[in-house]
Amino acid sequence: MTVLKLEIATAERLVYAEDVSIVVAPGADGELAILPEHTSLLTTLKPGELRVVKDGKESLIAVSGGFMEVLSNRVTILADTAERSEEIDEERASIALKRAQEQMTQASSQMELEKAMAAMRRSQARVAVARRKRRTNSAAN
Repeated sequence: MTVLKLEIATAERLVYAEDVSIVVAPGADGELAILPEHTSLLTTLKPGELRVVKDGKESLIAVSGGFMEVLSNRVTILADTAERSEEIDEERASIALKRAQEQMTQASSQMELEKAMAAMRRSQARVAVARRKRRTNSAAN
């Protein structure tokens, strides 16, 4: 069976490097499902949930934007930030989301508003991944 070689990296670290069967990424124009033998592709990513399937098990990774390249059964993701679901503290992510929402209401300039909106989108992705992981774990028990 053909697999995809997936690498997810940020400026700070290599987050994920495995052979996988499916990658579902938050593309700029919607979700993109990448399977083996996918045509070549270069796209931007928006903040959201990246899903990876390996050996029938799904892993979740929160990304806050970046780029994805698909070339010859190799998927390379250069993310602004990326965190595996098990690395995310849901409580801290929820607090960061509330803080970003408050900053949006208090923004005194367009630049402050855009920064707060970006922080809110990052926090939303982190909270969504953490909650989905928690639901998956509780359903398995």
